[in-house]
Amino acid sequence: MIINPDDLNEKDTYKLLIGAVVPRPIAWVSTVSSDGKQNLAPFSFFTVASRNPPILAITIGQGTNEREGTIKDTLMNIRKQKDFVVNIATVALANEMHRSAENLPSDVSEFDYTGLTPVASEVVKAPRVEEAPINIECVLHDVIKLGNDHLVLGRVVRYHVKDELYEDGRINVEKLAPIGRLAGNYSLVETIFSLPKDDLKDFLTKSFDRNKEE
Repeated sequence: MIINPDDLNEKDTYKLLIGAVVPRPIAWVSTVSSDGKQNLAPFSFFTVASRNPPILAITIGQGTNEREGTIKDTLMNIRKQKDFVVNIATVALANEMHRSAENLPSDVSEFDYTGLTPVASEVVKAPRVEEAPINIECVLHDVIKLGNDHLVLGRVVRYHVKDELYEDGRINVEKLAPIGRLAGNYSLVETIFSLPKDDLKDFLTKSFDRNKEE
């Protein structure tokens, strides 16, 4: 099947993108408004944009449902305060992360709603999620409008990593247990292997069978 995106509406284009580009890492972004209201929301259009300087990229779309077409609080806060924190969501925090994506009134803090703990950052004004094993403080580098979305580029100014995850300058991904976004669901990073692997087919079959049993 060949599909021309010009023949699709925005909703159908979105469904193809989120079903094909998987799994996607999740940026659990914390910000603060100019009047001190703390905000927390997950975004799965997220990746590394640059290594030197270290820059993260997050795409923020418009509000949905009853707030359809509006500018999201996260984007408004980043534009005004010029900073944000990317917190890494893990399987242990999956329910809280999912609840923070609900359409709440602007005067309701997702920290209060989910029971998570905001803690002060070292450089930026935005708070960190204390329960998250990794927090990345970012200052705004640029916001680029792309159609109805906005690409937010943030320069990393501080990393906060739990001691048990940091080994020889690297993150132990197995201990981290991050989750990824699929089309409408989530995935757990649990089968990790190196390439090339001569017995790849047999290895994957055993891993699949073991996961089904569990």
